[in-house]
Amino acid sequence: QVQLVESGGGLVQDGGSLRLSCLTSGRTSNSYPMGWFRQAPGKEREFVAAISWSRGFTRYASSVKGRFTISTDDAKNTVYLQMNSLKPEDTAVYYCAAATYRGSGYYTRAVDYRDWGQGTQVTVSS
Repeated sequence: QVQLVESGGGLVQDGGSLRLSCLTSGRTSNSYPMGWFRQAPGKEREFVAAISWSRGFTRYASSVKGRFTISTDDAKNTVYLQMNSLKPEDTAVYYCAAATYRGSGYYTRAVDYRDWGQGTQVTVSS
């Protein structure tokens, strides 16, 4: 099992930036593809970004492509989500997740992830 702890959420104005962090721990935590998801009130959890830790391949939802960047720091066992040009519609609880299976790929479906963090709130004011 991989333990995940997110941080970095908060309140920011329209057009602002935030960087979310996800500290991972557990057995070979940096062998699992990682993802960020978000869930707004009354909506289903949706995919935001994913990364292949071993290869660095990345994938983004169309709604955030060009504004968000997912990255990893092997030395710190941490996954980041840099969010620029934030919009009110980005307001949600953001979750970090570790895939069920180790590998060099990445996944965009929540069902492909087994371990989840507790979430961090991001609020963008207009």
